[in-house]
Amino acid sequence: MEENQITLDNLEKGTDNPAFSSVGEKLYEECDGPCGESKEEKRGGWKGRVSSYCRKALQPASKAKRFCKAHAKVLKRVVLGLLGVAYLCYFIAACWLNFQRALALVVMTAVAVFFVCWSLFKKHCGAKVLRLLRPAWKCFQKFWPWLKWLLVLAHVGGLTTWLVLENSRNPEQLISLAGFCFLVLFLFACSKHHSAVCWRAVFWGLALEFLFGLLVLRTTPGVQAFQWLGDQIQVLQLFTPFPGSSFVFGNTLIEEVFAFQTLPIVVFFSCVMSILYYLGVMQWLIVKISWVLQVSMGTTPTETLSVAGNIFVGQTEAPLLIRPYLADMTHSEIHAVMTGGFSTIAGSVMGAYISFGIDAASLIAASVMAAPCALAMSKLVYPEVEESKFKGKASVRLSRGEEQNILEAASNGAASSVGLVANIAANLIAFLAVLEFINSALRWFGELVDIKGLSFQVICSYVLMPLAFLMGADWADSPLVAELLGMKIFLNEFVAYQQLAMYKKNRLSGLEEGDGSKKQWISERAENITTFALCGFANLSSIGIMLGGLASMVPERKGELASIVLRALLTGICVSLLNACLAGLLYVPTEVGDCVTFLSTANFSSTSYTMYTCCKQLFASTTLENGTLSFTGAWASLAESVLSLTHCCGHYNHTSC
Repeated sequence: MEENQITLDNLEKGTDNPAFSSVGEKLYEECDGPCGESKEEKRGGWKGRVSSYCRKALQPASKAKRFCKAHAKVLKRVVLGLLGVAYLCYFIAACWLNFQRALALVVMTAVAVFFVCWSLFKKHCGAKVLRLLRPAWKCFQKFWPWLKWLLVLAHVGGLTTWLVLENSRNPEQLISLAGFCFLVLFLFACSKHHSAVCWRAVFWGLALEFLFGLLVLRTTPGVQAFQWLGDQIQVLQLFTPFPGSSFVFGNTLIEEVFAFQTLPIVVFFSCVMSILYYLGVMQWLIVKISWVLQVSMGTTPTETLSVAGNIFVGQTEAPLLIRPYLADMTHSEIHAVMTGGFSTIAGSVMGAYISFGIDAASLIAASVMAAPCALAMSKLVYPEVEESKFKGKASVRLSRGEEQNILEAASNGAASSVGLVANIAANLIAFLAVLEFINSALRWFGELVDIKGLSFQVICSYVLMPLAFLMGADWADSPLVAELLGMKIFLNEFVAYQQLAMYKKNRLSGLEEGDGSKKQWISERAENITTFALCGFANLSSIGIMLGGLASMVPERKGELASIVLRALLTGICVSLLNACLAGLLYVPTEVGDCVTFLSTANFSSTSYTMYTCCKQLFASTTLENGTLSFTGAWASLAESVLSLTHCCGHYNHTSC
């Protein structure tokens, strides 16, 4: 009894451990208090003392919480300031140690600082600047109708002159310009309302596509920037097959089996894209790009956002950005949304194509160039004749994910890619099997009339060969390019890119260009053109994917969607071909270098494309007269010429050998 009394005294003083509350409560029930209180009163008094003790213990935390709420803005500025100082120190250290290595960091920092300063300027000074410029803008509007046509004529004349002068050394590249004009005229002929075409959207879209192409393919900073971006994506995809896939499947499978080499990359890229969406990076990029397109082309914010989103995500994911507005969009706007989906590829499958060996910079450039072109050609084929509810709106609200944290975003991104991976695998199995069945049937029909080797690829090579030639491919390469186009349109781009990667691998390995009657590879320029031409989801199997995705969002408009989708598919196919024409027009031939030095120092145990090119150059410089071998050009009077010719003859066939 005495021990119990001591325990009660400790509880009254608040010195006992509150974790033993059940013990104290039991003791209170067993013994009477000094005032003869009932058990309920004793229990209530004890609980009150414990809660008072808890309140006293939590007082510092409550005060800190109130302080943080009261000074939230100041604390936020202090934290951001400290982070800014830390980044500045890191930035200075990186530039000090090796500026060339830190050049990418400098560019990214400059871009970020520009947009931050622009946002602050627009927020604090935007209204004042607009008021100051309003009189000048009114005066400018008076002369704009005349000035507009003068600017258009000046730009068209200057552009035509530059193209002619620039391609005077390679006049065959002007064939791509003829193909570009032909495709635009063809789409205008297919227009639903010829008289309602908004030429501002068409011309601005094509101009932006050309400017993007010029920046990416012709300017040194643009080439280097996109090459760097492509290299980073290639580095990023290396994290998939080794740390992730090798742990799950083992090294043997990922080295030997295609499905375990390529498809896990789709899972990884989907996860990364989901994280970027959660962080708001993708929304920020999409909004900035759509703002440029909307301001220049005069399109509505809903269709522009969806097309801009297609640069990064797939044909069914981009419309989710504008899901609340789909029910009220006009037929022309729906057509633009569909065309954007058919004209581009998703970032998640881009990694798979890069893993084949397709040039990453070209794939990125093709997706960026396709956005303004898709919007322009959509307005050419299906002009706006209805009154849009979103016309004149500055912007629309972007829908965001429901993830609570970055881990959930990563998990959802990986989980959502499972269906995509299964879809790719199933399509590859089905389409390759169907292709083989069709080829077998065609061979049987062909043999009945003594036609040997008839196949789907052969038919495509004849039917689509003029189109391949108009894009800029050499006539000798046109049959193979036409085959790839047929695979892309009638099967899917995955199969076509796989075949293109095989041709590229053969070329880089230095194989003979022709193996009997069949070419083993196509030229580097034809490769570049084909890469752009295949970059899009515009194939027959995508019709069901597009209709299924959009119909699930707006089921009441399923009939309208079905009536628009075929026209959008045709437009999407032509957008990819227009990009290919532009790539052929702006292509810069790769310099071979000094072949004399290369062959004199080369290791002939293996072949390469450079070796093949230099050996062909050596063969062309060789003459054989009356049994005497002589060399012309750079190979004349060189002792190494005969030795180099001997080595080249060991790998390639020529009359000189």
